[in-house]
Amino acid sequence: MSIFRTIALFVYLFGYMIVHYSVLCKAERALAAGDTETVRQLVKKHIPHWSKGILNVTGVRLSVEGLDNIPKDGPSVFVANHRSYYDIPLLLAGLDEPYGILAKEELGKIPLLNRWMKLLGCVFVQRDDVRASVRALNDATAIVESGRSFIIFPEGTRYKGEEGGAGEFKAGAFRIAVKTGAPVVPVAISGARGLFEAHGNRATPGTVYVRVLPPIRTAGMSRAEQKQLPDAVRQTILAEL
Repeated sequence: MSIFRTIALFVYLFGYMIVHYSVLCKAERALAAGDTETVRQLVKKHIPHWSKGILNVTGVRLSVEGLDNIPKDGPSVFVANHRSYYDIPLLLAGLDEPYGILAKEELGKIPLLNRWMKLLGCVFVQRDDVRASVRALNDATAIVESGRSFIIFPEGTRYKGEEGGAGEFKAGAFRIAVKTGAPVVPVAISGARGLFEAHGNRATPGTVYVRVLPPIRTAGMSRAEQKQLPDAVRQTILAEL
């Protein structure tokens, strides 16, 4: 059964984008014309719907807690642990609305998907190029400065260790929050790897838990607090896994 769910995953993933190709073109025309509100409405409607469909066809049940912790008075920087390919659709479906993501450059090369991600406000990063990484962080900072929230996986890649663990949280992600004064909102994701990667990249039904934790204010932080922030957020997330 898992092989059929996996096939259904890829058929749906690209099938949705093909069926709604006219919507993609409409959003791109609106963006070119400077009509950002139309773009936002189309993205807000279709990207969560697409993401929830991915979960539905693979039998993944999503449990979300703590949405009331998301600040309503300005943009936030969501910081989440990263263990599975599911993590991106989980957050696009589970948060109060879809937000741009700091994503690896490989995703920027996938036809159709890359165009939707650009409409969403994603920034693609070359992890092995320091200058390109700095430019990507600057682009993400500009997005938050413009008033839009942003999602970052500060480990930089999927953590492949034991369940309940996480890799090192790199400081670059937190500089975006500190520079803009936006709060950091920790997000703990648990159970996702066990439904895909742990089964040889075959989709398996089950429940994934997303917990949105209380925001951490960065405005007015001392240098010492800024330095401790990555590990403090990591420990906060680890306590929820």
